[in-house]
Amino acid sequence: MGRLFGTDGARGIANTEITGELAMRIGRATAMVLAENTKSRPKVLIGMDTRKSGDMLACALASGLCSVGADVLMLGVVPTPAVAYLVKTYNYDAGVMISASHNPCEYNGIKIFQSSGYKLPDEMENEIEAIILDEVRQPPVMIGGDVGEVTRAVNAKRDYINHLASAAVSQFYGIRAAVDCANGSASVTASQLFKQIGAEAIILNADPDGVNINLNCGSTHIEGLSEFVKAHDYEVGFAFDGDADRLLCVDEDGTVVDGDQIMAIASKYYKTKNKLNGNTLVGTVMSNLGLRKFCENEGINFEATKVGDRYVLERMLEKGYSIGGEQSGHIIFLDHATTGDGELSAVMVLNIMRETGKSLKELAKEIDIYPQILKNVKVSAFGKHRLNEDEDIKIAIKKAEEELGDEGRVLVRASGTEPLIRVMLEGKDLEKIDRLSDMIADVVKDKLL
Repeated sequence: MGRLFGTDGARGIANTEITGELAMRIGRATAMVLAENTKSRPKVLIGMDTRKSGDMLACALASGLCSVGADVLMLGVVPTPAVAYLVKTYNYDAGVMISASHNPCEYNGIKIFQSSGYKLPDEMENEIEAIILDEVRQPPVMIGGDVGEVTRAVNAKRDYINHLASAAVSQFYGIRAAVDCANGSASVTASQLFKQIGAEAIILNADPDGVNINLNCGSTHIEGLSEFVKAHDYEVGFAFDGDADRLLCVDEDGTVVDGDQIMAIASKYYKTKNKLNGNTLVGTVMSNLGLRKFCENEGINFEATKVGDRYVLERMLEKGYSIGGEQSGHIIFLDHATTGDGELSAVMVLNIMRETGKSLKELAKEIDIYPQILKNVKVSAFGKHRLNEDEDIKIAIKKAEEELGDEGRVLVRASGTEPLIRVMLEGKDLEKIDRLSDMIADVVKDKLL
């Protein structure tokens, strides 16, 4: 992981950690690196989610880019996967998304995509970091006609929605869906998308005010959608996060269907269509034991990577696999997109429901998910990096593993984006894993806070 760009771009509290000054410097360094690699005047598009700090950072980033001679296309509020799609479709040199995804409104971040629609390579991120943090080189200062210009996109949302709708196998007349936009990026696309594909959808939490993104709604607070679907007799519920690159579902009973279950359903469907490349599904070390067992039973290979959709994508690209993702709802359908896309995943779920004739409840019942407990322990920035060195934490983890034996597993890791240690236990005995997770979390808090 880089010093500035983590597993999902640069991220922190807006205006204290992710400042306008930093955004401008990222813009200047990015323009310099792009110009050297393209040997021409760079073109960069910028999108953002609905956070109040988005305009501040977008303007600062655009200023930095233009000062080094890059031309900028402002997309306005769009989902993260829209940036990944449009940078390739519009033939731009890079795309930047300003978002902190599922985090509260006070956070924001800067994520850069290359011209192919994939995240910026590590080497290029490292080069940008060196210019900003080490001042190994000074970006040039353009004057006169060499200064870049800013234009605003007119059809970006329409083009992206058309792309999503093209993945639908049919019109979904007769399907009633509740859609939670998390007061985020999906607020500007979901209504038109579901109308275009024929589903009868009620759109919830699509009134962003700059501070209510992810606030008691969306995929991080799915309980509201669960209650709504059950109370109003909807067939399915879709919940996105703030930048709409994640999807979690609820079935007709209001039961949550998470990313692991969605991947299981999709991989089986792809296998029946002879589209599951390498007969393999890619997950992470956080993927549920039930998903692994499902794959065994269905004759599907399962490969696990480190946590982070960038690592899933790297494995998929390396081996040419079709589907991969995370329990959190980042799901990559590589034949349709270059990154996780919540709205695309919703279309794929509808495709499977329509073609199999099964409800989401029936589809999800085919996967036996093991109870899993995840506890986030807030620690100091210094403590976060000492996780793997502390002997008392190692002893606590070993004790839990010995007690669980073959009936479960323990995973303790540092968050890639926040000052948190994530303590995850999985097993057949819920009471046991709850007790053991508390034991480990208490030791982590005591040693690393």
